Amino acid sequence: MKVSIVTVCFNSANTIRDAISSVISQSYPNIEYIIVDGGSTDGTTDIIQAHSSYLSHWISEPDNGTYDAMNKGIHLASGDVIAILNSDDFYVHSEVIAQVVSQFQRTNVDSVYGDLQYVAKDDTEKVTRSWVSGMYQRRNFLYGWMPPHPAFFVRRSVYKSLGYFDTRLRTSADYELMLRFLYRHKISTHYLPELMVRMRAGGASNSSWEKRIKANLEDRQAWKMNGLRPYFFTPILKPLLKVKQFLVFKQIRVSAPQVQKRESQYV
Repeated sequence: MKVSIVTVCFNSANTIRDAISSVISQSYPNIEYIIVDGGSTDGTTDIIQAHSSYLSHWISEPDNGTYDAMNKGIHLASGDVIAILNSDDFYVHSEVIAQVVSQFQRTNVDSVYGDLQYVAKDDTEKVTRSWVSGMYQRRNFLYGWMPPHPAFFVRRSVYKSLGYFDTRLRTSADYELMLRFLYRHKISTHYLPELMVRMRAGGASNSSWEKRIKANLEDRQAWKMNGLRPYFFTPILKPLLKVKQFLVFKQIRVSAPQVQKRESQYV
């Protein structure tokens, strides 16, 4: 089983080494790694070029935002399974992909997802909150639930049949895609209760109250675009679930040694 991992970036020189190192340090041998850069000017492409021997494809050109870049990467991918790892994120240890593949092979599902931790921008060992996904129940989408997108692995055949990221949405296209795949079309999925990814805090939809409100409106639009009717409180519960994540960060497990990001032989 080939796994395609897509990293999108723009002026990410301060973080992309960690993302790259965590991918090329994976023990699983059949990985296709793709980087889509939006035309960085801060040295990001120099870092990518330095690691080009580990990459299957990389491009640097202007795009129409993060989700447009993700779609470019998916179109380049040839793997059986596709994962999206942002340039601010990294896999927590070298066995993540091997664990995910094992679950695909064991269960023969369309998708696999796990857990994620948010960490401080300037100290990736400082956990600020944890996203413990829990076992999948379709109705949980009505109560604001979603899996963490960087820890969501999907068969390429699902993208081909059900579509890609909708670039009309600026901050909630990942939510819309998972809502479309899991809730509307009911693709099969399996929860792997392991920490897979660490993400630096401060995403596009959470950096201010204004952006959170805009993201909430886009969440509502995601349901409408799919011809679905949530409860009136569904979009409200989604951000409120993050409060719970602040309280449970000690519950997440790590089942293999963490990658030593800055000391990696690849950096």
